[in-house]
Amino acid sequence: MRGQLRVRSFTGEPAAIFGYGMLLGKRRDSDAGRSLTLKPAGQPKGELVLASVSGVADRNAAEALKGLRLYISRDALPALEEDEFYHADLIGLVVDQVAGERLGTVKAVHDFGAGDVLEVIREEGGSVFLPFTRAVVPVVDIAGGRLVADPPAELLESGSAGEEDAE
Repeated sequence: MRGQLRVRSFTGEPAAIFGYGMLLGKRRDSDAGRSLTLKPAGQPKGELVLASVSGVADRNAAEALKGLRLYISRDALPALEEDEFYHADLIGLVVDQVAGERLGTVKAVHDFGAGDVLEVIREEGGSVFLPFTRAVVPVVDIAGGRLVADPPAELLESGSAGEEDAE
């Protein structure tokens, strides 16, 4: 109503999205984007914030923005502490095991409530979920484009995510 939008914020504090200034709104299937500046229009509810956007004054204009993904400039992001990483920097890294064998490539970073988990697409197919802890992932080499993992053997033997034994 009145052109207000519900925006899912993936910032540590949902309302922090308003402090980044100009955002780029893009559709998944397009390289074209639109510059947007969000202003608070109500209290956050979980990871959802209510926002208004300049030039968006009615429901129809707001509906036209549905499905946009919002991006910020890399240099607008806060500096990271030691052993902190942006998910975007981890996705696509190769994952080698401590013994040297290639395990796969990081597809996604999830948080199911007990801490970050890396979804790794295995070289031989399927995927495995690795807890993103220093014990399981002792080396993170962003510049070198790789992680070194030391997963428990039973984690790798238990099969790939979403696959069941055919017996």
